Amino acid sequence: MSHIVIDARESGTSTGRYIDKLVEFLHVLKPKHRFTIITKPSRIDYIRKIAPSFEVVETSVKEFTFAEQLQLKKEIEVLKPDLVHFPMVQQPIFYRGEVVTTMQDLTTLRFRNPVKNPMVFWVKQQVYKLVNIRAAHKSRALITPTEFVKHDVASYCRVPLDKITVTLEAADVMPAGSAPYAPVEGKPFIMYIGRPTPHKNLGRLIEAHQKLRAKHPDLLLVLAGKKDANYELHEKTVQEKGYEGVIFTDFIPDDQFRWLLEHCQAYCFPSLSEGFGLPGLEAMLHGAPVASSNATCLPEVYGSAAHYFDPYDVDDITRAINDILSSPELRKKLIDLGYKQAKKYSWKRMAQQTLEVYEKALKKA
Repeated sequence: MSHIVIDARESGTSTGRYIDKLVEFLHVLKPKHRFTIITKPSRIDYIRKIAPSFEVVETSVKEFTFAEQLQLKKEIEVLKPDLVHFPMVQQPIFYRGEVVTTMQDLTTLRFRNPVKNPMVFWVKQQVYKLVNIRAAHKSRALITPTEFVKHDVASYCRVPLDKITVTLEAADVMPAGSAPYAPVEGKPFIMYIGRPTPHKNLGRLIEAHQKLRAKHPDLLLVLAGKKDANYELHEKTVQEKGYEGVIFTDFIPDDQFRWLLEHCQAYCFPSLSEGFGLPGLEAMLHGAPVASSNATCLPEVYGSAAHYFDPYDVDDITRAINDILSSPELRKKLIDLGYKQAKKYSWKRMAQQTLEVYEKALKKA
């Protein structure tokens, strides 16, 4: 029986949903191996709840810190694992044991963050590039969420394609029962939820919405997500340009997110770069027609179930959303296709595929 350690320090975050689902469904599979999950103090009880037969070990080491390179390395070595899975690329790069790494995407390497100190961010970006390349080469096997990312990683990090396995992620049905979101109840609206970082391309979506109001004067745009410095920049732009009908919700719980998806005229995903594009699948699963960017992996994940646009072209974004608003037939078609597309994905299958990666890596060790 081999001992496998999983780094679950990002459990409970938006990017950590992949980790939580991996742990949960690995436990469902009842693997023959011994599993130890490393996580932060606030997630100990949650991990024990979803995976009661797995050992859970607490760590205070944060991601992207110097302590990650030294202290976490020592904590892992004490556990004496046969294999460690880092579900995110950040890891002790000089750990010499057998490793599997999930590389979600290379977006952070290609986009700046305007709310960060430019020089400090550039330095961190260079370090992150080295971490990606080092992790790709030292790992026994790599996992990516899509074929697009697989080929991107192979090219950028110069590793063979047969070292990389694609394990598709999945969307979850959200809890029901929320009261309507009052600012848009009974009104037509389109929406986006998520982070507002530059690659999410919200500036062009906001401009497209203003163009759409020429034909649809009552149309609102809901931008849902916890307010941070980037959201504040967008809010400032909206105010300075006198744009109307744009609503910044701040954080909303999953049940209210579900209500918005079930009542929006379209879910709009203008991203310039994604590793998987989970929000669009979540929208499809809850009956929202999706207007999506045609960039990176998104056509691979959404197939024929989304209505695509060029994310660099405001007029084309406007055109695609207007197509949905103006055609009940297209809207119904997208809703039907979207539900079927979302149902193709399975967290349990992802966990099974990941377990197979572990098995192969252990045999090669």
